[in-house]
Amino acid sequence: MNSLPHSSVSDAPACAAAAPTSPKAPPHLSNALIGWGFVLPFLTALTVFVLAPTAAVVVMSFTDWRLGEATVSFAGLENYRALFTDRVPRISAANTILYALMVTPLSVALGLWLAILIESSRLGRTFFRSACFLPVVSTTVAMAIVWEFLLHPTLGPVNSALLLAGLPTQRFLSDAALVLPTLAAIAIWENAGYTMVLFMAGLKSISSELYDAASVDGADRPWERFWTVTFPLLGPTLVFVVIIMLLRSFRVFETVATLTGGGPRRASEVMLYTIYQEGFLFFQIGYASAITVAFVLFLLVLTLVNFRLMDRSVHYQ
Repeated sequence: MNSLPHSSVSDAPACAAAAPTSPKAPPHLSNALIGWGFVLPFLTALTVFVLAPTAAVVVMSFTDWRLGEATVSFAGLENYRALFTDRVPRISAANTILYALMVTPLSVALGLWLAILIESSRLGRTFFRSACFLPVVSTTVAMAIVWEFLLHPTLGPVNSALLLAGLPTQRFLSDAALVLPTLAAIAIWENAGYTMVLFMAGLKSISSELYDAASVDGADRPWERFWTVTFPLLGPTLVFVVIIMLLRSFRVFETVATLTGGGPRRASEVMLYTIYQEGFLFFQIGYASAITVAFVLFLLVLTLVNFRLMDRSVHYQ
């Protein structure tokens, strides 16, 4: 049996050792590339759809550009001066603040009441959850059209019920004194299911052992259990819900555009509707951009102040 030559056997390890090896990237560099791969789509979408339009609005607020015109000139702070001297933005700002003051606390209170009521019930829990949440997933414009029929001064069921009760009929959407509370009532009905779901999530995080301990200490009544256990531990959820509801209240637009168009006599005109009118009906893009910037800054300051004030009294588990 022939054996291999000594030279070929001895040279094999040397050839294997001499084979080139591909350099490996450092572990931290590989992790960074993987991380950027995941983050890059989000950053791209954020830049294209949020940061770039925001920067464009800020820039346009210092110009006198009108929609459709090819020439644009620098206007400085003229749009902002007009904003604080014009009567229409002041009226719409006052209406928006009043609307938010009506919608936010009542939506939060009604959502909390519904969440506690449904969670404490053993029958029909799924049905009532779905029924209360249905306005949230429905189209706002479609619901506004339904409400327009319900509140019709002559054909609406609401005024028919008032007549049956011996009460005078009301022009809910054409009376300057009633239009804003009416729109606020529609918003409360729509937002109650949204706040209810958020509070239900907060209630799920409260341990039943705490209620047992409260019962041992003498808090047997539902009202006592609510004030000693439920409400304090819902603090973080309450802060989140109030901030979200404030933002949702201040960005009201669809119901105003569909039902009232800002009338009667600007009694229901809100900030977003004013921005829409100035920008897309009167074509004053520069002025509309200045109103937008001021409105966003106001919401930012309001959110920060509200968070600081409420966060001091919150108990985190």
